[in-house]
Amino acid sequence: MINIYSSSRYKINKGNIERFGQQVLDRYHVDPSSVLNIAFVGKRKMKQVALTYKNEDVALPVLSFAYINDPENTTENIIGEVVICYPQAVLLAAEREKKVEAMMHQLIEHGIQNIFSK
Repeated sequence: MINIYSSSRYKINKGNIERFGQQVLDRYHVDPSSVLNIAFVGKRKMKQVALTYKNEDVALPVLSFAYINDPENTTENIIGEVVICYPQAVLLAAEREKKVEAMMHQLIEHGIQNIFSK
């Protein structure tokens, strides 16, 4: 299951994001009862998260957090979180001449790959 967290000011097709995220999880043969959180945040929040967890004072386009083998994970079904900086994703899409939706898919896939490589 995919949980999506976003501000209403970001134009996100939640159904599309959920379907795409589930397709990526299916490639990793993830139990259907497992949960992945995807959060879309602004630059300030992403900068704060990057500074706290990566000691980088910059708004990164995507960060992921794996909870699969985390002994402090009290919610057994949550596999991780993917945090996407919406404004950075839009800029990246423009830079690479891609549609924003395609860039979101790329960032989500990258975040999920990182969860399973940790």
